[in-house]
Amino acid sequence: DKNRIPHRLIEFESEQGQALSKRLHLTTRDLPALITPAGAPLRRPSLREVAQVAGLLRPLAFEDQSEIMSDLTIVGAGPAGLAAAVYAASEGLHTVVLESYAPGGQAGSSSLIENFFGFPTGISGGDLTWLAQLQAYRFGAKFSTPAQALSLDYNATDKYHACLQVEGCSAVLRAKAVVIATGADYRRLDSEGREQFENMGVYYAATAMEGQLCRNETAVVVGSGNSAGQAAMYLSEGAAKVLLVVRGKDITNKMSDYLSRRVQARENIEILCQTEIRKMFGGKKLEQIELENTQTGERRMVRTPAVFSMIGAKPCTEWLPPEVERDDKGFIKTGVSVAGAPAWQGNKHQPGPLETSLPGIFAAGDVRSGSVKRCAAAVGEGGMAIAGVQLRLASSP
Repeated sequence: DKNRIPHRLIEFESEQGQALSKRLHLTTRDLPALITPAGAPLRRPSLREVAQVAGLLRPLAFEDQSEIMSDLTIVGAGPAGLAAAVYAASEGLHTVVLESYAPGGQAGSSSLIENFFGFPTGISGGDLTWLAQLQAYRFGAKFSTPAQALSLDYNATDKYHACLQVEGCSAVLRAKAVVIATGADYRRLDSEGREQFENMGVYYAATAMEGQLCRNETAVVVGSGNSAGQAAMYLSEGAAKVLLVVRGKDITNKMSDYLSRRVQARENIEILCQTEIRKMFGGKKLEQIELENTQTGERRMVRTPAVFSMIGAKPCTEWLPPEVERDDKGFIKTGVSVAGAPAWQGNKHQPGPLETSLPGIFAAGDVRSGSVKRCAAAVGEGGMAIAGVQLRLASSP
């Protein structure tokens, strides 16, 4: 959905699914399977294989190319990365964007963002980020998806400070500046049996596809932030009932006021505070869960085909060198907090607000320590990072 590739989802156990599996000799061990327009099935394909078949995989370099040079490389194409791409490319910077999965980030999975500037009736995260991607394309930004950045080497004396290794690319990507906008990965529920039902009942986005799975059923959303509230509101339109499972005492601490009031007012949404999912049960798919009230210890079983985990995320920073300073949770430190870093000693400039412990390397959006975890804030940081990039490039010899 995020990559806007036309497709159909066919349930394996449906009549059509059974007919296809018989004709193509598919078993449950082959799932997920991708059937191409030519009719050939790909069994349990990797992201790169899917991208290749869909025509998304475009090489960054020619076969005889050992290096790719750019003014700016942006790692990550969520709201912050896309905003950075739009502003950088529009200013004439040769911009390369690397995205490991699909442009849009977590925001791209939001069914409706109602508090984004300029959209009084709201806009889906997928539409918002797709339009941003088209805008960046129009200004000349070059995207590579899926393209996982594997490492970053830094050389302060070279005009092209950063050297990146990219999965599936034989050439080295060299950049005068880098914006790290890798965001964060979804945190997994600590519930017994959860791994068995990944993508077979446990989901991390509430889109139309997942919404169909719990139409006229009970859907369960776990979390207390805006993503959880938006998912609960969206699912409540088709589900018979939505259980919003909250580990804390209420939903008002992390959820925007307008959204928490709507969630509490929706008749078919039940908020279960101080509650956690202990176990998940089912056969090939999720069928029911066991809930526990952590205050009373009371447990109960709930039948549901779908649990939506919206409990936050951890920063995608494992690939970075130790010279890029991070806080105790792994988020990238920027600005005055890194002024004492070794790479800044003897530098006539001070680090910009979004500049990391390595001059010319910036961080924006959810991956940055102290950032406001909101879509609009990430977009603002993406644009702000480019202002810093331009200053740094202008001051470089």
